Amino acid sequence: MIEDSLKPPYYAVVFSSTLSDDLAGYKEMTEKMEALAKAQEGYLGIEYAREEIGITVSYWDSLEAITKWKHNIEHTEVREKGRATWYKKYQVRICKVEREYGFDKKI
Repeated sequence: MIEDSLKPPYYAVVFSSTLSDDLAGYKEMTEKMEALAKAQEGYLGIEYAREEIGITVSYWDSLEAITKWKHNIEHTEVREKGRATWYKKYQVRICKVEREYGFDKKI
């Protein structure tokens, strides 16, 4: 799903990853973390593509909200599990979105 109700300015956290061969529990944990993020103050939405390279983009109303999410205890525990088990590599980028535009072909 493409988030199309956001109004700039807002922040995007881009999480790019490559996975290990041991993915036991990974799908369930991504669903749990998405639900947990949605409950956080300042959360605006999420988009993701998970193929050869996983890319998850979450949207937030402030840098403070992103910092609170990063330090959420459950998120911290899952991040450590990810480093130990699920990820070969990941990179996090935090961006301020100042302008956006799109296209939606109505069928």
